[in-house]
Amino acid sequence: MRNAIVGFVILAAAAISLLLWQQSRPLPFEVSGFIEADEIRVGSQVGGRVTEVLVSEGGRVSTGDVIFRLGPFDLLQELAKAEADLAAKRSAHLRISSGFRKEEIEQARAERDALKAKLDKLTAGVRPQEVDIAQSRLSQARTQLAFLESEYQRILKLREKQQAASREFDDAQRARDSAQADVAVAERQLNLLQEGARKEEIAEARAALAAATAELDLREKGYRSEDIAAAKSVVDAAEAGAEAIRIRVAELEVRSPCDCVVSAIDLRPGDLVAPNMPSAALLDLSRLWVRAYVPEDRLREINVDQQVPIRVDSWGDRHFQGRLAFLADDAEFTPKNVQTPENRSKLVFRVKVMIEEGFDDLRVGMGADVLFGEAAQ
Repeated sequence: MRNAIVGFVILAAAAISLLLWQQSRPLPFEVSGFIEADEIRVGSQVGGRVTEVLVSEGGRVSTGDVIFRLGPFDLLQELAKAEADLAAKRSAHLRISSGFRKEEIEQARAERDALKAKLDKLTAGVRPQEVDIAQSRLSQARTQLAFLESEYQRILKLREKQQAASREFDDAQRARDSAQADVAVAERQLNLLQEGARKEEIAEARAALAAATAELDLREKGYRSEDIAAAKSVVDAAEAGAEAIRIRVAELEVRSPCDCVVSAIDLRPGDLVAPNMPSAALLDLSRLWVRAYVPEDRLREINVDQQVPIRVDSWGDRHFQGRLAFLADDAEFTPKNVQTPENRSKLVFRVKVMIEEGFDDLRVGMGADVLFGEAAQ
């Protein structure tokens, strides 16, 4: 009997100790939230009139898939003009950077040589033979004048005696006057040859030769590096302008930036889309998380990067692997749409638990419980 009483006391003490231990140890806790995903709102930077819509709400799209297209209006003409202008500027830059052709250099050299020969001729003066020729021409002109003068005097005397016709006298006078003019021309030509070239003519010839020499030197050396750099800058500016229009043309097709699900789109062909305005909403299902709220008095039990299991109502007791990725620094009151097992009237901190598996089975908007204190499976 005594042994039975001792055994009962021992069992009672063990039961009381177990109850006290269970009451004193921290209990695991869970918080509830909803599964969310990144929402990407896409649109066009140029805007325009919708010509084609290729997706519908709930449909899946892959990275690069066209969601909808806009009409080009005058963008294609602007691009053609910009590319033509770019081609012209590239040709100008190529011409400058390549220098002058051999034919152009030889032409400049020939012009320089011709002007140099002219200057040499002016500075050297006339040759003695040319003076002799001019003197001979003057002598012949004077001899001819003397003969025609005597003939004129003879006919004049006959006319005074009325023995010569008026026509014969007029012919003799014209011949004498012409001979006098020839003598005057021959005298001036001889004087010019004897005086030589004027200083002004020599100075003009020297200036022309200097200009031709400079032109030849320019063509032989090519354009300056500054000119080539300036032409290259013009090409770069034209390329930037053309590329800007190409980017605008590319914006006529709005494409998906990821493997997503179309969550919202309300477009029809003919609709006008404003530039830089969201026109469709996509959900990136490659990144799912649970948004939940942790009571202030349980913060000491959680850590960022902590692995935690997640339970989803739609999958019963199945647990999904999760990781605590974010813990807010600022407290807030418990949101009305969030259910927590306890302390609902106290301050809470928002957490973000990234889901690391089960993307094909989970959907945005599902209710989920984050089971802190349980080992992740």
